[in-house]
Amino acid sequence: MTELSISLLPETPADDAAIERLIARTFGPGRYARTAFRLRENNPHRHDLSFTAYIGTMLVGSVRLTPILIGTVPALLLGPLTVEPPFRSHGIGRRLVERALEAAKAALAQGDGAARLVLLVGDEPYYGRMGFQRVPRGQVSLPGPVDPARVLVCPLDATPMDAVRGPVRKAFAPAAVHESA
Repeated sequence: MTELSISLLPETPADDAAIERLIARTFGPGRYARTAFRLRENNPHRHDLSFTAYIGTMLVGSVRLTPILIGTVPALLLGPLTVEPPFRSHGIGRRLVERALEAAKAALAQGDGAARLVLLVGDEPYYGRMGFQRVPRGQVSLPGPVDPARVLVCPLDATPMDAVRGPVRKAFAPAAVHESA
């Protein structure tokens, strides 16, 4: 098989509709019940740290990073990571994750981002190759059920695993609606 010519590009607002359709196709309606969805709901992801994969003009993959807090430590939630099924097993997902991690590290180094960790719920054999490691059981709590063996983190700096402790929650809180009396 010939090597695919894949372009990795920063996500733009113009990509949103196509990415949402891709996520709907690959994850289905069950995505709304996932714990990670609760952290992303009404919590804008960072376009500057989120990437798309294209083959020609066809969107074939996407990864997003969303601001969260782990205890008091600023972090990012990776996901959803999605690749069109016919293009899986070509390294597109790995390349998207590696590009997002590079961008997050660069933003931290430039003082353009406070996030010191990237958290995800996923398979350690896959994500471990990209620097993710399992969070020790009981160190974090998420806002819903999750298999503790699938809670993984990748430090963006020298943050020790001991600092990965506490409740995981949205870093962005929508402004409260005030009613006039």
